[in-house]
Formats: sequence, structure tokens, C-alpha cells
Amino acid sequence: MADVKNFLNEKEKRNQNQRDYQEKIRRHRLVNVSRVALIAVIIIVLVILVIIQRRNHIYSDYDIVNSVQREKASGATDLAMKDAVLTYSRDGAHCTDIKGNITWNQTYEMQDVKLDICRDVVAIGNYNGREIYVQSTGKILGKITTNLPIKNLAVAQNGNVTAILEDTDTTWINTYSPDGTAIYNGQTHMHNSGYPCAVSLSPNGELLGVSFLFVEAGVLKTNVAFYNFGAVGENKSDHLVSTFSYSDLIVPEIHFMDNSTAFAVGDSRLMIYAGGQKPVSVKECLFEREILSVFYSERYIGLVFGADNVDNQYMIEVYNASGERVNKTYFDLDYRNIFFEQDGFVVYNERECEVYSMKGKQKYKGSFSKSLNLMLPTSAAYRYIVVTDNSIDTVQLK
Repeated sequence: MADVKNFLNEKEKRNQNQRDYQEKIRRHRLVNVSRVALIAVIIIVLVILVIIQRRNHIYSDYDIVNSVQREKASGATDLAMKDAVLTYSRDGAHCTDIKGNITWNQTYEMQDVKLDICRDVVAIGNYNGREIYVQSTGKILGKITTNLPIKNLAVAQNGNVTAILEDTDTTWINTYSPDGTAIYNGQTHMHNSGYPCAVSLSPNGELLGVSFLFVEAGVLKTNVAFYNFGAVGENKSDHLVSTFSYSDLIVPEIHFMDNSTAFAVGDSRLMIYAGGQKPVSVKECLFEREILSVFYSERYIGLVFGADNVDNQYMIEVYNASGERVNKTYFDLDYRNIFFEQDGFVVYNERECEVYSMKGKQKYKGSFSKSLNLMLPTSAAYRYIVVTDNSIDTVQLK
């Protein structure tokens, strides 16, 4: 009997020891979980503090973190091609990356250069000429030769080009692949279609938007038409999928924000269209003041007006792709250009720069020691590429 009791006591001790060991493991795991949770909370708080600090921080100076030398010919113009620099003149064009490497060089002779850029692709033609050169930032894509004089052109990111060509009494709207193969030939007449005064291709080259100006019964009118070169457009006459008419309005600008969103601008009106196959009108914004200039990205449309108060010279209104106003900012800088960046926009001229958040908060106001030709955003916050006549500098605000 004693042996049985001893056996039960030993078994109970072993069970208790096992329970104690499991409890120690449980407490140890809880401590580790608590430590990990505490560390995670601390990290989240620090990230939030950094974000808040960055949003509220006002920058007063900048550092040049990298600089490469370049040579720019007299009379040449610099433009942004995504994260590269296009330099062109009447004698030729070349593309330079931010490291200062020339990725291609194209010579030509043009009296009046007409060009269009879609992200990292450019088409360069001569007004009243018959040749169009198509290039990406990395290489030459092709050359297009037309049989009629070029009046205007637009390029897609895939290299397709639409050219407005003028005949004796007919205007042709022809679309080509980069190697010059004709994709679409369409003719218009002033008495029924109007004159095409603005043209734009979607990045994938599937949609074409054209603004036609005409007079009807003594009234100036504009038709904004969309053509589809894909399967949907094949079943439509002349690939025409949608048309929108506006009385007493000139529409000199039409642009695609992406493959399914486009907008057009009149002197006091913004029209937004949506649809990757058959665009429809989703928003019209009417303004009492004249639109002075337009800038845009894949997400936003920026409109510059004269200020509606006596204290400022200009104001910017920013709209999203749905036509909702998300920002209104006043400024006085005599600007050369304006562009969107990650969470705001930048206004600059040859010597001065102002940076604003999307909420309208001024993040930086200052001047540069060199005369600017061009300024580009980068993927890093408040870091920019600054292009001058003799250098490409990477600057970081501080």
C-alpha cells in the first residue's frame, strides 16, 4: 500500500513539475510577445512622428548631393522626359540621363519644331515638314515619313504617333506605328467636321482624342471626339466611339492622364472623360476666371488662374480624376513651369522655387545659385534634379 502511495506522490510531483514548466514557458512567451508588441508600438509611433514631422517641416535650404557636367548648345531647349532630359533645337536632339550619359543623339534640320512627349517617349517633327522622329529615353524607336505637311502631332508611350496633315481642302488625321506603318487614315472637312486644333493619344495608343473647332450658324463651337483603334473601334465608322459638343468654346488642350482618363480645357472650362474603350463625360467645371495654364500628372490636374484677391498674383486649383477640387493655393512667383510630385507640386522659374504640399502648405521658398533650365522630381521626398546650362545637379531640401 505504501508503494502505491509513493508511486502516486511521485506521479503528482512529476505532473506538478510539468505544470510548473509549462507555466514558465507560457509566462516567457507572454513576456516575449509583450516585448515584441511594445517594440512594434514604439516603431509605429516613431514612424507616425517622422511622417508628422516631415509633413510639418519647413525647408529653408538645400544640399547638392550629386553633380555631373554637361554642355548645352546655344539656342537649345531642355524638356523633361520622365527621369531624363531631352535637349532639342532646329539642328537636332539628344537625351541625357541624370548621370550625364547621352543615351541617343538625332541630327536633323527643322525650321519650326513640333514635338509631343508621353512619359518616356517623344515624337519630333517639323511644322509643314514631312518627317517625324520617334525616340524613348533609351533608344531611337523609328522614323515616320508623311506624304503631306505636318501641322500637329501626338505620341503614345508605345511609340504610335498621330499626325495632323493638311491637304488643299482637306485635313488628314493619320496614325502610324514607330516604323512608319499606317494604322489609321481619316480625313476631315471644315464644313462638316471642323479643324482639329488639339490632339492626344492614350499611353497605350488605343484611344485618340481630338478637339475640332468649327462655326455653325454663326456660332463658334467645339467637338471633342474619341477614336478607338482596338477591337471596340473596329465595329464603329471611322473608329469614332464618342463625341461631345460645346457651344461658344475653344478647346486648345486635350490630354490623357492614363489609358482610361482624359481631360480637355477651354478658356474657362474643365471637362473630364472616363472609359478605356468608349469615353464618357464624368465632370464639367465652369470658372468665372480665365485659365492661364495647365499642368497634370496621372492623378491630378492643376489649373492656374489670376488670383481672386488683391493680395496675390496667381492661384492654383488642383482637381483629381473625378473632377473634385482637392487644393486651392495662392502664390506670387512669376513661374516658368509647375509640376506635380509625390504629395504636392513645385513652382519655379530661372532662379526661384516654391514647394507646396497637396494641402496648400508652403514647404520651401528659396533661390538657386545657378540659372535653372529645368527641374524634375525624383522618387525620394524633397529631392530634385536641377538642370542648368553646364550641369545636372541632384539637390536635397533641408
